[in-house]
Amino acid sequence: MIGSARRRALRGALAATAVTAALAATAGTAAASGDPAGADRARAAAEAEQQATREARSPQARGLAAVPVETPSFAMLGVHKQTTELYMYFTDRQGGFQPREHVASSFAAFADSIDVDNDKDGWSDGSWNAYKDGTLQYSWIDDNLEYHEKQIGKGWDIYPTLLSPGNLGGAQEADLLGLDKAGVLWLYLAHPDNTLTARQRVGGGWGQYTQLAGQGDLTGDGKADIVARDTSGVLWLYQGTGDYKAPFADRTRIGGGWNTYDRLLSVGDLDADGRSDLVARQPNGDLYRYSGTGDARAVYEKPVKIGHGFQIYNLL
Repeated sequence: MIGSARRRALRGALAATAVTAALAATAGTAAASGDPAGADRARAAAEAEQQATREARSPQARGLAAVPVETPSFAMLGVHKQTTELYMYFTDRQGGFQPREHVASSFAAFADSIDVDNDKDGWSDGSWNAYKDGTLQYSWIDDNLEYHEKQIGKGWDIYPTLLSPGNLGGAQEADLLGLDKAGVLWLYLAHPDNTLTARQRVGGGWGQYTQLAGQGDLTGDGKADIVARDTSGVLWLYQGTGDYKAPFADRTRIGGGWNTYDRLLSVGDLDADGRSDLVARQPNGDLYRYSGTGDARAVYEKPVKIGHGFQIYNLL
């Protein structure tokens, strides 16, 4: 059996040709014709190519680190509100994003797409894809650069919000949260074969929140946390416990005034300091980064503007 380091080396060597060809083919055919699988295949190929490029440029890249990476770096997805075209913004590892990459001609069938890092190398290795018809699928590209997808089930449109902040139950795999229309939060634990357990109730009353976000550890204890903004604009921290029976501790107040933003999301570590950060967008399209401190008493540093013009997208 080929070792993980050898597989990553092969991926890096092959991606410059094989993945580029796959991306061009899918973006030009299946994605353009409105095939959802083609759009996701193109997105996954772009992620693999980006990772391989970074590994080729720097042999010491985090993707090759021997120590597991607890806070990954994911791309931010922007679906154009008018054309439904998909654009990807990869992190520049300096606190912002690289120039956008146009990936697919239509992403209209998708309600959400949520990256996970199950092998703890710091990069996406799979995605939960929620479709507007209620279907949930899991997709990934393997070390041979082959695309795979598995249907998880139907009826997932009962959740207006889906979130995967990381491992919540003590296993390797990133778990999935679903917030239903009644304000009840549910937890699905992930298995190594990319299936999910039956849901378990986390609790009610979550309908008071207009935004949920989280990717990795915010407080320095190695457990995945989330933040939640209520209707009055107060942001709250829910620290992960590592216990799937009670995945979050009681909430603590981060601060008020967060209604100035119309979108909050986390794509993990933007500035390569090993801490999870928050991305916030104002209605005029200005984009800000809140760098994580790793301290539960003061979760984020002051905001830094990192872009503008993002009002044209639905940000995923």
